Amino acid sequence: MTRLADYFVVVGYDLDKRGGSEGQGQILQRFPEKDWEDNPFPQGLELFCQPSGWQLDPERKPPSFFVSVLTDINSERHYCACFTFWECVENPQLQKGEPSEADEDESPDVLQPAQMYAPKSLVLVSRLDHTEVFRNCLSLIYTVHVDGLTVPMETVIGNLLTCVIPLAGGSQRTITLGAGDRQVIQTPINDSLPVSGCSVAQLFRQLGIVNVLCLFCAALTEHKILFLSSSYQRLTDACRALLAIMFPLKYSFTYVPILPGKLLEVLSTPTPFIIGVNSHFRSETQELLDVIIADLDGGTVTIPECVHISPLPEPLLHHTQTVISMVLDPELEVADHAFPPPSIQPSTLKIQDKEIRAVFLWLFAHLLQGYRWCLHIIRIHPEPAICFHKAAFLGQRALTEDDFLMKVLDGMAFAGFVSERGPPYRATDLFDDLIANQVERIRQETGDPHKVMKHIKELADHLFKNENPYPAVSMHRVQRTAEHAKPRFPQTPFPHLDEVSVQLFIDHATAKLKTAPPVVKAELKSMVPSGPPLADIVDRNGNVLANSARRLEVVRNCITYIFDNKMLEAKKLMPAVLRALKGRAARVCLTQELNLHVLQNRAVLDTQQFDYIVRMMNCTLQDCSHMDEHGIAAALLPLVTAFCRKLGGGITQFAYSCVQEHMVWTNMQFWEAMFFSDVQKHIRALYLENDEEGDASSPDGEGVGGQKRLSALELASEQSRLWPTLSKEQQQERVQKEESTVFSQAIHYANRMSYLLLPLDTSKNRLLRNTGLGDLESVSNSYVTNSIAGSMAESYDTESGFEDAETSDVANSVIRFINRFVDKVCNESGVTNEHLKALHIMIPDIVQMHIETLEAVHRESKRLPPIQKPKLLRPTLLPGEEFVMDGMRVHLIADGREEATGAMGGPPLLPAEGAIYLTTYRLIFKGTPTDPNVGEQVVTRSFPIASLTKEKQISLKVPMDQFFQEILLLRSCTFQLMKIGFDEEVASDLAEVFRKHMHKLRYPQHVQGTFAFTMGQSAKLVVEHKTKDKNQSLKTLSKNLVKTAKRTIGRQYVTRKKYSPPTWENRSSLQSEMDEDEISVSEEPDQSSLTLSSTIRSSDRQTMSNVVERACCRDYQRLGLGTLSNSLTRSKNEPFRISTANRMYTVCRSYPGLLIVPQSIPDVTIQRISRCYRQNRFPVVCWRNSRTKAVLLRSAGLHAKGVVGFFKSPNAPTAGPSQADSTSLEQEKYLQAIISSMPSYSEASGRNTLSGFTSSQMSSSDSSDKLRQPKIGALMKQVMGTKEEVPGTFSRGGKWGSIRGSGRLSTYDPDVGNRLAGKESPQANGGPSETYFLRQQRAYLYIIGDKSQLKGGKQDSFQQWEVVPIEVFDVRQVKTSFKKLMKACVPSMSNTEPNMTFHRCLEESEWMNLLHRVLQVSVLVVELLDNGSSVMVSLEDGWDVTTQVVSLVQLLSDPYYRTIDGFRLLVEKEWLSFGHRFSHRGAQTLASQSSGFTPVFLQFLDCVHQIHLQFPMEFEFSQYYLKFLAYHYVSNRFRTFLLDSDYERIELGVLYEEKGERKNPQVCKSVWDYIDRLNKKTPIFYNYMFSPEDDEVLKPYSFISNLKVWDFYTEETLSEGPSFDWELVRGRPEKPQEETGDRQETTAPKSQRRIVWPCYDSLSKVLPDAITKLLQDVQNLETELGQPTEKWKDTWDKIKTAQRVESKLESRHSFSSSLLMSSNLSHQRCSQGVYLQQSGVGSSINLALDCEVSATSTPAAGRPSTSTLYSQFQSTESENRSFEGVLYKRGALLKPWKPRWFVLDKTKHQLRYYDARQDKDCKGVIELAEVESVIPGTPTMGAPKNIDEKAFFDLKTTKRVYNFCAQDSTHAQLWMDSIQSCLSDA
Repeated sequence: MTRLADYFVVVGYDLDKRGGSEGQGQILQRFPEKDWEDNPFPQGLELFCQPSGWQLDPERKPPSFFVSVLTDINSERHYCACFTFWECVENPQLQKGEPSEADEDESPDVLQPAQMYAPKSLVLVSRLDHTEVFRNCLSLIYTVHVDGLTVPMETVIGNLLTCVIPLAGGSQRTITLGAGDRQVIQTPINDSLPVSGCSVAQLFRQLGIVNVLCLFCAALTEHKILFLSSSYQRLTDACRALLAIMFPLKYSFTYVPILPGKLLEVLSTPTPFIIGVNSHFRSETQELLDVIIADLDGGTVTIPECVHISPLPEPLLHHTQTVISMVLDPELEVADHAFPPPSIQPSTLKIQDKEIRAVFLWLFAHLLQGYRWCLHIIRIHPEPAICFHKAAFLGQRALTEDDFLMKVLDGMAFAGFVSERGPPYRATDLFDDLIANQVERIRQETGDPHKVMKHIKELADHLFKNENPYPAVSMHRVQRTAEHAKPRFPQTPFPHLDEVSVQLFIDHATAKLKTAPPVVKAELKSMVPSGPPLADIVDRNGNVLANSARRLEVVRNCITYIFDNKMLEAKKLMPAVLRALKGRAARVCLTQELNLHVLQNRAVLDTQQFDYIVRMMNCTLQDCSHMDEHGIAAALLPLVTAFCRKLGGGITQFAYSCVQEHMVWTNMQFWEAMFFSDVQKHIRALYLENDEEGDASSPDGEGVGGQKRLSALELASEQSRLWPTLSKEQQQERVQKEESTVFSQAIHYANRMSYLLLPLDTSKNRLLRNTGLGDLESVSNSYVTNSIAGSMAESYDTESGFEDAETSDVANSVIRFINRFVDKVCNESGVTNEHLKALHIMIPDIVQMHIETLEAVHRESKRLPPIQKPKLLRPTLLPGEEFVMDGMRVHLIADGREEATGAMGGPPLLPAEGAIYLTTYRLIFKGTPTDPNVGEQVVTRSFPIASLTKEKQISLKVPMDQFFQEILLLRSCTFQLMKIGFDEEVASDLAEVFRKHMHKLRYPQHVQGTFAFTMGQSAKLVVEHKTKDKNQSLKTLSKNLVKTAKRTIGRQYVTRKKYSPPTWENRSSLQSEMDEDEISVSEEPDQSSLTLSSTIRSSDRQTMSNVVERACCRDYQRLGLGTLSNSLTRSKNEPFRISTANRMYTVCRSYPGLLIVPQSIPDVTIQRISRCYRQNRFPVVCWRNSRTKAVLLRSAGLHAKGVVGFFKSPNAPTAGPSQADSTSLEQEKYLQAIISSMPSYSEASGRNTLSGFTSSQMSSSDSSDKLRQPKIGALMKQVMGTKEEVPGTFSRGGKWGSIRGSGRLSTYDPDVGNRLAGKESPQANGGPSETYFLRQQRAYLYIIGDKSQLKGGKQDSFQQWEVVPIEVFDVRQVKTSFKKLMKACVPSMSNTEPNMTFHRCLEESEWMNLLHRVLQVSVLVVELLDNGSSVMVSLEDGWDVTTQVVSLVQLLSDPYYRTIDGFRLLVEKEWLSFGHRFSHRGAQTLASQSSGFTPVFLQFLDCVHQIHLQFPMEFEFSQYYLKFLAYHYVSNRFRTFLLDSDYERIELGVLYEEKGERKNPQVCKSVWDYIDRLNKKTPIFYNYMFSPEDDEVLKPYSFISNLKVWDFYTEETLSEGPSFDWELVRGRPEKPQEETGDRQETTAPKSQRRIVWPCYDSLSKVLPDAITKLLQDVQNLETELGQPTEKWKDTWDKIKTAQRVESKLESRHSFSSSLLMSSNLSHQRCSQGVYLQQSGVGSSINLALDCEVSATSTPAAGRPSTSTLYSQFQSTESENRSFEGVLYKRGALLKPWKPRWFVLDKTKHQLRYYDARQDKDCKGVIELAEVESVIPGTPTMGAPKNIDEKAFFDLKTTKRVYNFCAQDSTHAQLWMDSIQSCLSDA
């Protein structure tokens, strides 16, 4: 029983102590005047009666009532019910008489009312929270006062203070205060459940679901919460509601529902709180930075930025929200129903309140289910001491990551919960019942809100009953002031009460209580049930790893092998075991298995067994968090002190010395949990009668004991029940036994901790790395077992302590740590102080003893023989390549490519262990995979040192059993990446030396330091370098060039006659010019100092002939662009000439010596024109279209001085030249000369009648022209247009890629596109002038220029050139794009982010975008040239994008460049001679290091690769050829791609020596020679599908969707490294085929199956294509038979010819496609062929391997040839074949003789020929109508051997002469006669 009210107080306004504006309250009277003993009077009461301050008021306010809560020093809460009313007082201001000065200041003219009202409060102080009862009592007292009832006030108050009611138990009391009133007080049934009235429902209405949940989480995770409202009662209710929903946790921080304004500084306290403040003080709360403010009136919750509230874990949060909304708003669910049920009303507020509380109860049951299984009971007597094992709880609930639960469990509220609800023997309540019996139901129903709702309603019912046990009885009869009448106010002040009479009442009641018998309501104590154990919960949630059974099997087998000493087997399983140990189940399994092998706490192993066991332990611990939530470390703790090995001298080393490097050992919480669980075990054993169960084998650490056995909690409960029945002695004995148990455990743990905290080598003064047990240098612990290196434990936040370890003395810091631990656990488990002191004395001795034993162990362990490591493999080197640094043992760590790590299936080839070698040429890693299943494979990764683009040191988290000195990341632009970790055995300074050497080799001082120069240098060469004169003439440089010249005569396209020396002598004019100039080649690399001085005399003709010999010249001659003729007078009819103006490289240093310029331009002009262009690179011709005679020119962009005069004509579009300086005039002349050179221009009838310019220059008709024009327009728009791509139309023509217009034209000059597109363009001035007509013509010359440079230029309407501005990309863009491409194709880390997939990275690199733009411009240029307009490409400096475009244009337009020889010529001419800066762009020397690597040439090769993919039958070379060039152009193995121009090459004497006689046949200085030599041996560079069509112009698709990622970027061959250094890959270079052949034979009998790993094997080698395989077999057979082997090319050609003659293939288009079975390709080509006729460029569908030029194979455009149509639709059988048979026919120029099947057809009057007899497709037709004569012929070059001369005959047609050859003379005669007879018949 307890008092209803402890004190009654009257508080009034203190008139005497008014300080300024603020008044004060004072306690007028209090009853009783003496404090109760059990309940002192609360201080500061007067502040809480008027929280906003005591003030007088001019108006009377209505009475108010609210309840404040005060908390006393013992954290008892006192409820203060305040009833305030207002009494009239005289205005004190007026009483004073004269106002003071201060008052005058404030309000001199404000009239002060005579009467003011002062507040007066009646306060009840109680420990019970019965708000309504208090309201009624105080109202009654007020009524008695106001209405002046007859009852004496003292009696009422006396009765009130003596009223006694029970605390709880569900009873009801009727009370009366003796003023004719009656009230019924109901007490709750169970005191532990909070009483909430309607406050919870009210809070949800005010703030809403999400906000209240937010506050709930904030309160539980200990944040500061402030409520604001203008109503005091609402503040109290809100705070009460928040506490009610936190049940069963109790809030234990500052709790002030109503805070007086005077105490506002309390809000800046650092501790959490729940406080309510009147919104009157809102402004004062604004600057609080870390307080969550809930505004009850506005319904908002404001969370500051710096505060993060952990939310409830999902899906619980969602379920909770759903259920609460079902309670508050049941209509929400059916709001959308078409037939809503009759209105669903939410429950009444009272019931709703309980339903919401039920939801939170349900939520807590969810969160805390199974908590009792994680309680450790550490003492039972004298009273239970209980700990909660947080880590185990989180681990078993699989919630370790959950922030919310972690914080709740760490919080004070939960600590209180454990101490209150932990004891196993106590009274239970609703929550205990939920946890014990309803968990199963809660789990099953969670997903179904309706079932949950049903459960909630049941719980709500309980809660409601608890608060209102007798809902029917609720009678109150209390007199109040008559409310309907005007409320009456007290006329008189509240009377002064008589203390004595009140005190009498109180004394009387106290005496009565003493004599009354005590009311003993026995508390029902019982054993608290624990509910279902946690283990089941997890299993049902399926949180166990999939296929774990197999993994556990592996772990068990491995351990069995180790203990059976089957070490080889164990070694094989080891990697799998280490992988399996990532899973929890396997780790648990490991601890259980190891347990079985421990006998009497000891297990002695041999060294290797010990090694393996320690490795497994380390691996297991490595993945444990420092909390050890799964109890793995706990289970291993007894094992690490059990497993040991014998060292020499009778010393034993235990496993603990090798597993110290884990964070878990430094975590104080781990040790505490371990200690408590062990104590619990022992105490349990203490009270179990039978001792056998006492040492039961299964460890009962988590308290999850077997179901039959008593758990420790149950046992404790039983003991607690018996405790009162025991005698004093027995009680004492039990306390002592428990005490000594805890004490002995403490000693045991002090030992254990010193084992795991003291490092093996204590002399080193170091502790665990980064633990904070002393931040001393960390030293590897690897020599402990010689193989186990510690984990690179990352630094982690130590909850452990040791932060105060200032001294570097290990022993001291360990002692301090153990002391802190002992203090903590002994206090918690109630150990006496004497024992504690004894422990503190023992600990230093324990540590010291341990250190001494460790010294001996350390000494002996160093003597163990080192563990054997795999031996290092040496790589094979190229001839001339030498080691710079010998192999250093490293580990190749896996990077972001998944194939090698086994992530995509297949064995993990990486990580691998081996050595890194640095040679003069390459960086090579060679080793074996660490995974023993693939241990016999060899892994090789290498790249040329010259291709290194990035080298940096990185740090990585590596597995436990490895320790690396440092890890380097090396990236190469050959798309290779090495991540190497240096082994411990490598001295750390060696790694630094390695890096320095690498840098030296990567960036030599001068280009002569590169491998191409230093390789295999003979002494002579070195000497030569030394003896070089400073001023040596070109003559001496080229001594050996005479021989060279002779060697090259063999080239078929060079006819020697034209280059004979007399040329130069006869041209005296030229000679004299040459004598004037002097040329010198200086030694210094500094370019600026180079001058050309020493003379070149007539005797130096050889040199010049060498210049002529260069690629450019050969090509100019092939194109008919000019020759160096013998006659003095040049043939004027040739439009172009070869100029020697630059022969001394004076005009332009980066151009070749000989250039093609218009015939009419003298050399002097050239010098002047060149100044207008950047780097002096003026426009020169580099290719001419043989059909349209249009030319392609290249130059650099114009100088930025502004676009030169001819682009900027002044205002009037005059026909005359612009008034600019002379250079601009000469420039115009130059362009005019180029235009004049075009036949189309000379045919047009003069300059002003351009109407003549139709299609006369082309052999095509008008219609074709019209067809073509819009297409170019579209292309042009696309190239010039803005970035946004608007899909346009597709059109096909030639071999034509798609065009999608890119929308708008450039803003620069709309007319360009219009004119090209054949549209009219509006004239600016609106007048229809003739220019308007001219605009529609096509320009003769298009200048492709950079948009940014051509700004503001105006077109001259009469000039015949036109500028096409395009946006080109910067070299910097290429550089950054390439970096990103490398990262995408060869990532350094495996990427887990979903938005960083390969394709996303590829897209972000924009590499494909750049390719698209280059191809797009190139296709435009091809189209313009094909239409007969010349094009000048004039971009940037003329050596990057220009070179790409010009080369691609030639490749697309001219089939010759698509052969192996032609491509070489193209690269030599456009890239090497025209000065692409290979050294600079490749950053090949120290000087260019800063500029970085920019792969312009690689980009070009990629474009070629894209075209190759689209037209696979047009190229003689294979894809491998392109990759080969891509690799070697950066490898610096050959000199070809070194230096920036011909000038530099001549200077170094490299240009002509390539052809010089080689002393060492192994060393090829030119990549081309190497390719030639290799091509003779193997068909690797040859494309078997090569079957070109005549003069085919290719127009590839250039859209990104049509481009493919080049596999050169992504493929790798780990078995042999890159395959581009042929000698290394194929063994000896002589007979690469043989070896592979032999190997196949040896492996054949074993198994026919081959396993091919995509990133390991070289596919082309393991699975060669059919033809390569057959050619190889032929060669092998020849060698076996002892025949001389034939070259593969001859064999191939033979087969082709034979195949053609007697082909059995009926339906195949061509031989090659049948061989390769690629019918789909031929089909594709075929379809392309058919389109040609629609586009108006007639070309028959030629799909042969080699096509001859026949009379009608290119009929006039626009008219499909009859033969084509016939051959398409008619079969050969039905034809009239008058005569047929095989004839050899001579091909076109440079083509060999071929056998063909000829058919003479009289009906159609034709001579047709086919590849073979069965062929349906006609290869060509000779119309007999055009034949002039048939005559006997003579054999020419290349004719079939061993055939009678008379077998040859010639057939002359109007177009050309055909040479034929029959089998013999008789056949020849027959053919001649038959043809003759046909002719005469006609």
